Amino acid sequence: MEHTVKAFDDDITRLRGLIAQMGGLAEQAIIGSMQALQRHDLEGAAAIVAGDRRIDGLEQEVERLAVQIIALRAPLADDLREVVAALKIASVVERIGDYAKNIARRVAAIEDHGDIEPLSVLPAMAHMASQMVHNVLDAFAARDPDAAIRVSESDRALDDFYNSLFRVLVTYMMENPASIGQVAHLLFIAKNLERVGDHATNVAEMVYYAATGVHMGERERGTAPIV
Repeated sequence: MEHTVKAFDDDITRLRGLIAQMGGLAEQAIIGSMQALQRHDLEGAAAIVAGDRRIDGLEQEVERLAVQIIALRAPLADDLREVVAALKIASVVERIGDYAKNIARRVAAIEDHGDIEPLSVLPAMAHMASQMVHNVLDAFAARDPDAAIRVSESDRALDDFYNSLFRVLVTYMMENPASIGQVAHLLFIAKNLERVGDHATNVAEMVYYAATGVHMGERERGTAPIV
């Protein structure tokens, strides 16, 4: 019995490690895609796109391990919730990586962004989004429901940032018609970052449920413009 418990603990530790690795790569991809955008670094952007395969591969490892744990260990209650949460979180983190990849793919389309002033505030939004990803995965590793709540609450600030940036970018396009094509790409990038925050909040809800067995109370959501 002790051997079985140790084997289960080892599997859970490995599962948490895979999730942490996925999250770290996704967080780096968000930051890296924004750096590539600022520097118009086409090689850096291409590396972000190619690197997304590593996140996809880790998601598949999580799926295999989670199914193996459920089949061989038959976890119950708290343990089962954690395994199921890890399975769902891996899927969400993979989508976060896709948003970073989408940002990187737009770098080549924004050829001359030196004169687009609103671009200067996008990195701050990206920092907020990547910090939410970092914090929510820390909450998962620590099984900390209070930290999960804090991540959920921080999504309001990211939504507000997005709403403000949306208005600035639309105004800029109206005042500078020649910039419409490139600024439209920035609008999509801002939307991608806003969606990263939404997904981090979804993970926070999973973490809270895995740790407590009850669902997080419905949070007040921002009303972000649709792009």
